[in-house]
Amino acid sequence: MFSGKCMSSARLDGKISIVTGANTGIGKVTAKQFYALGAKVILACRDVGKAEQAVSDILAEVKGDGLGQLVVEELDLASFASVKRCAKNILQKEKQIHLLVNNAGVMACPKGKTQDGFETQFGVNHLGHFLFTSLLLPRIRNSTPARIVNVSSRAHTRGSINFEDINYDRNYSAMAAYSQSKLANVLFSRELARRLEGTEVHVYSLHPGIVSTELTRTVDQVYFPGIWLLGRIILFPWVKTPEQGAQTTLHCSIDEKAGEETGLYYSDCKAIEPSALAKDTELAKKLWEKSVEMVGLKDYDMFNCREDTLLELLKDA
Repeated sequence: MFSGKCMSSARLDGKISIVTGANTGIGKVTAKQFYALGAKVILACRDVGKAEQAVSDILAEVKGDGLGQLVVEELDLASFASVKRCAKNILQKEKQIHLLVNNAGVMACPKGKTQDGFETQFGVNHLGHFLFTSLLLPRIRNSTPARIVNVSSRAHTRGSINFEDINYDRNYSAMAAYSQSKLANVLFSRELARRLEGTEVHVYSLHPGIVSTELTRTVDQVYFPGIWLLGRIILFPWVKTPEQGAQTTLHCSIDEKAGEETGLYYSDCKAIEPSALAKDTELAKKLWEKSVEMVGLKDYDMFNCREDTLLELLKDA
């Protein structure tokens, strides 16, 4: 009753797609549907074993004609070195990239840092995807029409970008850090869409809903044992299955009308208004510049870089 549904009948024959975190939850459902629609799907996942099991599951569940391909690539978004290796591997193997779904994420983690020293949720949910997208962008721009879909959350409405303590070294709050990372997803999408205006690369951010997935696996550690179960009981009418939670991702990825839109925020398969901060153009620009600095891309022009130059930059990855 509370879940939108992707109604598009579009096919993805011959398209190359990438889904991060595709071994479980809505990422796995997304990969499965892309495969059924004829796309070659790259499952970019931290745990290769789980990703290969997901491939086996999908192959066992989806039968028929017109199916695509499933490929696994290792991607640990908590490591810039891993992000660069994954991007390099994909760029060396794929001549085009038509669809990038930045789906992987962590939520309500105990205080921690990525391999590069950034707060875990901001590092994984935003910086890892920012770097990954930036490195793949020249190839995506040469594969138009193309789409970039960033899975955010309604939690962005409670977020702010704490430039004075972006890693929450002082007064760490798991949910405040999570909300900051999800606001960063929406701001990144908005600014990327602005910078790509007129290129036929369209960008989307979305709220999938309250979905029963592994995303909440650390909530009990942060608060108290049983809090997620209690929350599921209270929120039961609104909790979605992974299949329901993937619908807005699918809508943004394949729907024909959505293909005419860019830079918008979606929930239940329709564009809605994000928070006021998420629409702040100057904040989006400031976050963009900060992100470029944090991931070490100050000398890289992702919008005008030649592909051979990019591969040269990644030669040591």
